[in-house]
Amino acid sequence: MDRLTEMEAFATVVDQGGFTDAARKMGISKSAVSKHVSSLEARLGARLLNRTTRRVSPTEIGLAYYDRARRVLNDAGEADALVTSMQAAPTGMLRISVATDFGTNHLSPVLGDFLRSYPDITVNMVMSNRYVELISEGFDIAIRVGDLEDSSLRARKLAETKKRMVGAPSYFAAFGRPARIDDLNAHKLLHYSNQSAGCVWRLTAPSGEARQVRSAGWLTVNDGQTLLNAAIGGLGIAYLPNYLYARAMREGLVEEAIPDLPVEPLGIHAVYPPGRFTQPKVRAFIDYLVDVFRDRGVDGW
Repeated sequence: MDRLTEMEAFATVVDQGGFTDAARKMGISKSAVSKHVSSLEARLGARLLNRTTRRVSPTEIGLAYYDRARRVLNDAGEADALVTSMQAAPTGMLRISVATDFGTNHLSPVLGDFLRSYPDITVNMVMSNRYVELISEGFDIAIRVGDLEDSSLRARKLAETKKRMVGAPSYFAAFGRPARIDDLNAHKLLHYSNQSAGCVWRLTAPSGEARQVRSAGWLTVNDGQTLLNAAIGGLGIAYLPNYLYARAMREGLVEEAIPDLPVEPLGIHAVYPPGRFTQPKVRAFIDYLVDVFRDRGVDGW
C-alpha cells in the first residue's frame, strides 16, 4: 500500500477520534481506513492504536509516531501547494516600498510594461525615504540600496551601483578640490540623514585602508535627489550612488571629488517577507526587475 495513504489514514483516525469519522473525512469506506491502519501497523511491527467498542486512542508509540507523521503529511501538503502556487497566474494587490529617488528614476519608468504583462496585478507603490517594517506595515516587497540589516526577511539581488563623492565645478573652483581623504575635513559636506551610520562616510584609501569621515555636514536631508541638486548648485560635496549622479556627470554638472579612491560595489536588493513559498505576484515582480536591470542596468539611465 501507499505509505503516505497509510500515514494519512492513521493520523486522521487520531484527529477524528475514530474510524467512522476518519472515513467520512477522507471520503472512503470505514473498512478501507481500517485496512490502511492495519497495514501500517503490520509494516512497522507495532500497535499504534488502542481499540475498544467505544473509542480509539493512540498508544504511547502511536502518539510519538503521530507527531512525526503529521509533520510529514503537512510537508507533503505544502509541497503540493508549492506546485499549485507556482503554476497559478500572479494576481492581487502588490504593495511596494521604495526610496523616493530610486522609485522616481528607476521603478516608475518600468511599471507600465510590468502591469501590461500581468493585467491581474494591481500595484500600490509607496515612495518614502523612511525605513519601513515590511510585515507589520503590510508591504509585499521593498527595494533597498546598500548593506542589508540582519533579519529574517528574504532578499534577492537586483543590480549593483557604486558610490562616489561628487561636487560641482563651481564648488571646486571656489573651495579647491580635496586631494586625499583627510582634506575632506576642510570642505562642506552634504549628508543623507537616513543612513544607519548617521553623518559618517565609510571610505577606502588608495592603500586599501578603511577610513571614516565624520562631519555634521553643511546640509543634511533625507532624499538623494535633493542632495544631488544641492551638489549641482555648488553647496558642497555629496556622497551618492552612481545611478543618481551619472547623468549629471555626463553633462558636466558634477565631477568626482577624489578620482583615485577605490570604489566598492553597492548592492540593490528586493526584500520580502520570509516563508517557504513566495507569492506568485512577488516572484513575478522580482523576476521582472532582475531582467530589466540586467538589460538596462541602473547607472546608465
